[in-house]
Amino acid sequence: MSRHVLVPMDDSAPARAALDHALEWVPADRVTVVFAVDDLEAEYGSVVSENDEPAFFADVRDIAAAYDGSLETTVVEGSGVAEAILEYATEADVDAIVMGSEGKAGVSRLLLGSVAEAVTRRAEVPVTIVP
Repeated sequence: MSRHVLVPMDDSAPARAALDHALEWVPADRVTVVFAVDDLEAEYGSVVSENDEPAFFADVRDIAAAYDGSLETTVVEGSGVAEAILEYATEADVDAIVMGSEGKAGVSRLLLGSVAEAVTRRAEVPVTIVP
C-alpha cells in the first residue's frame, strides 16, 4: 500500500528538517509539499498566491533529488494557514502530515507554531512535528 505524506512548508530550517524527515521516512512513497497561504494575505498581494510558486520550491526539489526521490509541490489558499493545510489533507486523501514545529523568526515564527498546534489538534491523520 502506498502512503501519501503531506509536508507543509515555508522557507525555514524547521520546515526543511520536516522535509528531510519525510523523505527518509517514506522514500518510496508519494510526498507532497504544500505552501499554505491565508487567502486574505494573498488577496492583498503580500504573499504568493495559488497561481504563483514560491522561490524555495526549487530548493525543495533539490532536497528531494538528494534522496533520489521526487515530490509534488502546490500552493493552497484558505481562510487561514492551518485551515488550508487541513482542507488540502482531506481533499488529497493524505495518510500523514509531517511539519516543522516553528517557522520563520519573529511574528511568523509564532504564527507557524500555532499553525503546527492547530493542525496537530484538528487533523484526521497522524501528524509528526519535527523540531
